[in-house]
Amino acid sequence: MQPADTTIAVLDPASAQAVTEQPPQGIERTMLAQDKLPVVLAVVLIVWLGVLLLLFRTDRRLARVERRLDEREADRS
Repeated sequence: MQPADTTIAVLDPASAQAVTEQPPQGIERTMLAQDKLPVVLAVVLIVWLGVLLLLFRTDRRLARVERRLDEREADRS
């Protein structure tokens, strides 16, 4: 097992270029070599879209229930 990379990024273009020129290592190498990275990103995107859709639908339903309650309270008055 390799030790964790503890490189600190410096705001220097030469060192930034050196960091970007390193070949991928560890899990990044595996994901890129076997074309898994785009699949994982697509799945994550689909999950987030599902969460947003669920929140949107729940908000609309809750607003509808609140309106009905307000109408009932107005009718009772």
